[in-house]
Amino acid sequence: MSTRGLPLRHITQSDITVHTRGRGLVEITAPVVEAVAASGVGLGLVHVFTTHTSCSLLIGENADPTVRDDLERWFARAVPDGDPLFRHDAEGPDDMPAHVRSILTGVDLTVPVHGGKPRLGTWQGIYLWEHRHDPHQRRITLTVLGH
Repeated sequence: MSTRGLPLRHITQSDITVHTRGRGLVEITAPVVEAVAASGVGLGLVHVFTTHTSCSLLIGENADPTVRDDLERWFARAVPDGDPLFRHDAEGPDDMPAHVRSILTGVDLTVPVHGGKPRLGTWQGIYLWEHRHDPHQRRITLTVLGH
């Protein structure tokens, strides 16, 4: 389907709050799907953004939970808590590693919308990745645009 010359008809923005249990991945696909459906956009984009510096967003495997466990183990090796390299530890040994993890994985995603739904692959899910050990409330802004 060609979209040349079609005007942008809808732009909506909403926030969701995600309660984390501490370090780990929380799937947020369902609220993103709901926001897209509520927007009335059939063809366009959904932008997902978190306003925090110690968590991140990603699209990943949503069928086998060992994938998420493996990601955690890899990051524990790549960016260990309490590494003496880091001087910023105002909130504990996971403080600076959480910032590094967030920077490496990113705080926003853009997903195509087609047929009124995010166009994800069969085994893809959208996740908030909490990088701190303590539970947090994380705000995510969803901006849907298109027609």
